[in-house]
Amino acid sequence: MKTIRFLLFCVLAVSALCTSALALAQGPAWPNKPVRVVVPFAAGGSTDIVARILCARLTEALGQQFIVDNRAGAGGSVGSDITQRANPDGYTVTIVATSYATNAALYSMPFDPVKGITPIALLHSGPWVLAVNMMVKANNLKELIELARAQPGTLNFGSSGIGGGTHLATELLMQLTKTKMVHVPYKGDAPAVTDLLGGQIQFIISSAPALLPHLKAGKLRAFGVTTEKRSAELPDVPAIGEIVPGYETNPWNGMWGPPGMPKDVVIRMNQALAKILGMSEVQERLRSEGREATHSSPEEFARIIARDITKWKKVVQEGSIKVQ
Repeated sequence: MKTIRFLLFCVLAVSALCTSALALAQGPAWPNKPVRVVVPFAAGGSTDIVARILCARLTEALGQQFIVDNRAGAGGSVGSDITQRANPDGYTVTIVATSYATNAALYSMPFDPVKGITPIALLHSGPWVLAVNMMVKANNLKELIELARAQPGTLNFGSSGIGGGTHLATELLMQLTKTKMVHVPYKGDAPAVTDLLGGQIQFIISSAPALLPHLKAGKLRAFGVTTEKRSAELPDVPAIGEIVPGYETNPWNGMWGPPGMPKDVVIRMNQALAKILGMSEVQERLRSEGREATHSSPEEFARIIARDITKWKKVVQEGSIKVQ
């Protein structure tokens, strides 16, 4: 009897030691401390707004603080570099925009923009809007294109900066329509829209929130949206692709982390984001920013990044676009 008790004690002791060793090897469950969410743009911008909406819900869902860390600079490259070099333990991630793909098309990046990261999820997508000044002698996009062909180099368009997403979206339009228009770069959407209202430029492709108040007030006219399908916010405005076959660009925000993140952490974060993006209040909040909640698997997000980099590289090469 004593022998049996001794053997049982030994079995339980070995089992306890193995369990402890396994727990030490695996480390504490994620997350057990605050998570840093790098936003590579200034506070108050569209990506920052999305990050704060999602971080508040991630904090509630996962029981640890998800803290926004704004690291603006070089069109988003500064924040991306910080995240890519971070410890891949799941406590530093970033939320990037379409500019991540356009930067990769324009510059030689210090890391592979697809294989050198850990994609987590696509977060949302939505159209940019092509808006024109009220004085432009065209009633729709078809007439604007005809005007540009008849008077090459006379129509001016604005953008948020050379090589930015809205600049390349307009370059794509020119390439597909065989037109030549003059690019006027600005430091952001706000000054560009101001000059559009004043007539210094004739049209712009920009975010819906920047344009909607002026469209509703009758100070600007919307001639098209950049997505494949029409926008729920502007159902009477055609998709540019309806007039220009092959045209489509769908701006997005997505989350990724450093290369080598644990797969179980990626899965847990992806699943949490799927639930959050399915919340009606989150969907409404994003819709107010001109975006639709659009969740994806990590693998699908990686494919979207790779697809857009290839697309914008072609636009950059054909347009001979260079950033000083």
